[in-house]
Amino acid sequence: MGEGVSRERQEPSRNPSQDDPFAEVATGARRRLVAALDAEGALPDPAWRAAFADVPRHLFVPSYHVGTYGGYERLGRDDPAPAARRRWLDGAYEDRPLGTLLRGGDLVSTASQPSLMADMLHALDVRDGDTVLEIGAGTGYNAALLSHRLGDTRVTTVDIDPDITDAARARLHEAGYHPAVVTGDGARGCPDRAPFDRIIATCAVPSVPGAWLAQCRPGARVVTPLSTGVLWLRVDDARHAEGRFLHTAAYFIPVRGTLPTPPEPRTGGLPRGALESELFRFLLTLASGALDPYEAYALWQREGRPARERYGVTVRDGRQWAWLDDPEGPYVWGVGGDGGIGIGIG
Repeated sequence: MGEGVSRERQEPSRNPSQDDPFAEVATGARRRLVAALDAEGALPDPAWRAAFADVPRHLFVPSYHVGTYGGYERLGRDDPAPAARRRWLDGAYEDRPLGTLLRGGDLVSTASQPSLMADMLHALDVRDGDTVLEIGAGTGYNAALLSHRLGDTRVTTVDIDPDITDAARARLHEAGYHPAVVTGDGARGCPDRAPFDRIIATCAVPSVPGAWLAQCRPGARVVTPLSTGVLWLRVDDARHAEGRFLHTAAYFIPVRGTLPTPPEPRTGGLPRGALESELFRFLLTLASGALDPYEAYALWQREGRPARERYGVTVRDGRQWAWLDDPEGPYVWGVGGDGGIGIGIG
């Protein structure tokens, strides 16, 4: 990964609002966030450290919802109580996800946990001059980080919800960033601005959309949530991509649009200890619709409760399959309802 800031970003072009009453306090809060991420080893690249230190996250979450018993509590910069406004600002710079859009009592958009964002951005392995497509605009904060690193003209973010893209565009403008913000089905990518060197998704997908690979240059990289993990793929061409999962757990709101919703895995009769294991739930979800849950449990036990890094996904000629340790090995199964892949678990 290149460690220098690209030429396009050597001279700051952003012009954040001069009327931000929280700017001074927020600067200190960002320093504390970056120090915490540094202490976790989440910011080894100076270019990403600079982005997290400079981009004002509080501008992208003017209000958010935190879970309480029986529902959610709203915190916002518009609260008339000074103590409540300080809670809002401090929370905006904590290393935790924030619910940003609530409809009918359900969260439909969130601001991701900063340490997880850092892991995914490092996995994206961008280089100066790369063009990036982000699937899931969210608050616009991740697009701002990418714009800080690469320059506005090299970043595109897409979301199916016009309320989300309108709000993200406004907040990006307030913070001084101007990437392309497109309203559309993220599962279809953004063909009008293709090809891309990198694609990053901030919503979970049941399988890797073929449209993404078709819009990648050879040698591109895709980083996306899948199951309860984060997968990175190297794209050789539109017909073939392959990669592994990161070590970290990840829970994202599912993508909305044309992709099917995967079936809920059956769990009746499985040992409680397995169901309480985050790593087993990862395998169970990854293999949903392809492996019988009891076969998945047998595999998990036999292979010593494998960590995420041992799993990967291959996409080839329109088919895709997950695997343990080796894409051509004995433990393979179709992803996203692909029944054309032979399954071996013995």
